[in-house]
Formats: sequence, structure tokens, C-alpha cells
Amino acid sequence: MKLMEEKILTEGKVLPGGILKVGSFLNQQIDTVFLKQMGDEIARLFGSQGVTKVLTIEASGIAIAAAAGISLGVPMVFAKKHKTSNVDGSVYSSVVHSYTHNTDYNIVVSSDYLLPGDKVLLVDDFLANGKALEGLMDLCAQAGAQVAGVSVAIEKGFQGGGDRLRAKGVRVESLAVIDAMNENGIVFRK
Repeated sequence: MKLMEEKILTEGKVLPGGILKVGSFLNQQIDTVFLKQMGDEIARLFGSQGVTKVLTIEASGIAIAAAAGISLGVPMVFAKKHKTSNVDGSVYSSVVHSYTHNTDYNIVVSSDYLLPGDKVLLVDDFLANGKALEGLMDLCAQAGAQVAGVSVAIEKGFQGGGDRLRAKGVRVESLAVIDAMNENGIVFRK
């Protein structure tokens, strides 16, 4: 998605430690017109796959996952990073390591919302080492749901998570793939 690359170049900022700050349009402040375009693009890529649900992890993935769900006409479900009092009954859970926060989360989703037979599209804002998406794939496996594929706004190709998922046979569609970045610039995958 050329528009995503343009947004990253004009509004993104590379921070030390391989962090890309895109808070002005994707994470903290959301460009809602652009969000709709992202959802429509994800629906174009996966619309013929029979997706019944979109699944993400709270919090930064929720907006893009909701946009994808709206464009696909299916519900969006998000895994919570901790079991809370409003999540009762049976849950699926998986441990996920966050690259950005350098901590482990025990993600959970109610078995009421992820069902056997669901065909699930995994959506997130970033794909770095792939641990969050592997955790979501684990939740789907526990539920007996099928993973239709993965779509992310921005893939950090230099961290290898997307390539590892593709090597396992998972369809990964990223709206932009960054192969290198530092304070001097960003190189996108062709």
C-alpha cells in the first residue's frame, strides 16, 4: 500500500532501539479516513477467503482490526492482555512476549467469542518478531478455529517475524514492509 509508505515517511519517526513512532496516525491519534482505507485494503486482500472473524490483541491493534472487520462485514474480537473480572467462564490463553515493552503477557479471549469452525483473520498494527501473532494463532488452535491469514499495517521485515510465519505456510499481507530503518532513513521492501 503505497499510501502507508508515504504516511510513514511523512509522519513517522524512527526512535532508538528499532522503534517506529507512528502515533500521529495509527497508535495514539488515529487518522480515521486513512483507517478506513486500511480496512478496505485488508478486505480487498482477504475478502474471498471466507473470513468469519477478525482477531487482534489489545490495545494498538484494535482500531485497524475493527476497520478490517467493518470492511469485511464480520465481528472483530480482541484478546485481552490480562484476565479481568469482566472475562468470566472458559477462556483460551497464550503467553506472548512484547518486543516494544520487553515483557510477557498472558493473553486471553473468551471461548464465547472464538469458536470451532471460525475462519479467523489475524490483524495487528505491527509485525516485528511475530510473537503476538503466534500467540493469536495459538488461541485459534485451542478454539478449533482456522487461521485465514495475517494482515498488519507495518511489518519490520528486518526482524524476521513475517518471514518465519510465511515459511510456516501462513499468508501474511502487510500494508508496508520495512527492510531497514535508522535515524537517516527507511528502506521499504519492493
